[in-house]
Amino acid sequence: MKNIGIDIGSSCAKVCVMDNDIIENNFMLPTGYNSRKTAEDIRQMLEKSGIDIENSNIMATGYGRVSVPYANEIMTEISCHGKGAYYLFGENATVIDIGGQDTKVISLKKGRVMKFLMNDKCSAGTGKFIEIMSDRLGLTFEELEEIAAEGKKTTISSMCTVFAESEIISLIGEGTPREDIANGVINSVVEKVVQLAAQIPADKYILTGGFCENDYFINELSKALDAAVYSDSKARFAGAIGAAVYAGELED
Repeated sequence: MKNIGIDIGSSCAKVCVMDNDIIENNFMLPTGYNSRKTAEDIRQMLEKSGIDIENSNIMATGYGRVSVPYANEIMTEISCHGKGAYYLFGENATVIDIGGQDTKVISLKKGRVMKFLMNDKCSAGTGKFIEIMSDRLGLTFEELEEIAAEGKKTTISSMCTVFAESEIISLIGEGTPREDIANGVINSVVEKVVQLAAQIPADKYILTGGFCENDYFINELSKALDAAVYSDSKARFAGAIGAAVYAGELED
């Protein structure tokens, strides 16, 4: 019997398929405007891969968790991200998850959530902020991350995404090199994340979400926190992985 975790976030849906606590497959797709359609697309993709939905344990999480009618149960993304991070790293650490619409900071002890904070009142310090700024610079998310490492330190001081975009327009008008502006954008996110993470101090952090493969961001975050920051490519699936682990416990 397969254990499946489905994490439908604000911008991207992630899926993890496990067999006996071993990850068999991970995949993701854009959430789009309709979480129920996304859930149906996931069901069809799973069935095409030979998975029997009716005889699988399925846990749904994320913003769209209530939109997965074939899930056995639903669970909050806080618990699932914590469980997924612990599965991947086996560390008592503080998880920083940078999502499309919010940033979560989760303190773990043996995979259990001890304390957490969320910043979801503004898109500053989230993937949406990077998306908006990338569009303004005529870059993809990946391109902005890549050239940021080549730029000089540039300050973007606004705490509001709208005003920060105005700052970028002014910098473009002044002829500031694009890589310098990209550097300022990335470090603006670092600053916002550190302001939240500093409320749960730790010796080591685990980074999950869309920045998990960006070495420059990880290094800058580590320096700003004055602590080790660990991540890897699977960390973007932490919510889905944690949901799959919890799905396996439904048998108990």
